[in-house]
Amino acid sequence: MGDGGPHPLDGIDFRAEPERYEIGRGEHGVFHVEPYKGELLPLWTVKDLAAAERSAAAIHDRFLAYRTAGDFVGMDMARKYLQMGFTRARRYANYRGGRKRAPDGNSVPFGSGDPRKAQIADLFRTRWRAVAEDPEYLRLKALHQRARRDAVED
Repeated sequence: MGDGGPHPLDGIDFRAEPERYEIGRGEHGVFHVEPYKGELLPLWTVKDLAAAERSAAAIHDRFLAYRTAGDFVGMDMARKYLQMGFTRARRYANYRGGRKRAPDGNSVPFGSGDPRKAQIADLFRTRWRAVAEDPEYLRLKALHQRARRDAVED
């Protein structure tokens, strides 16, 4: 919604109404799904390797806390923040400044980015894959998808 208007997810407390949460693709919703955005975004950074290590560990710890609480939406949002760490760091590893195009419109050469960001991307990818394959996450994901499907059919 690049028009500056309200996003359709704004104003929903997804902890109170988890049935309204749609998993979506990739990092969909990371900046709109509350209260999780407020809990996870302050932990997220790809600034440098040391900060990224702390960030990935803190987000993973939140994932574990959400798992203990049986909070699928929180688990999925933590997964998305780890995925976002990977994709953002990878973009900066691939392209100088993280952009495919220079301000003049010319292409930025692939591989012109910061090789340290590749290390950060690998760090986030390892955590992201671990949570995405977590058996309890997969079980709760299947239950959430089934509940949403059943609600649509009713």
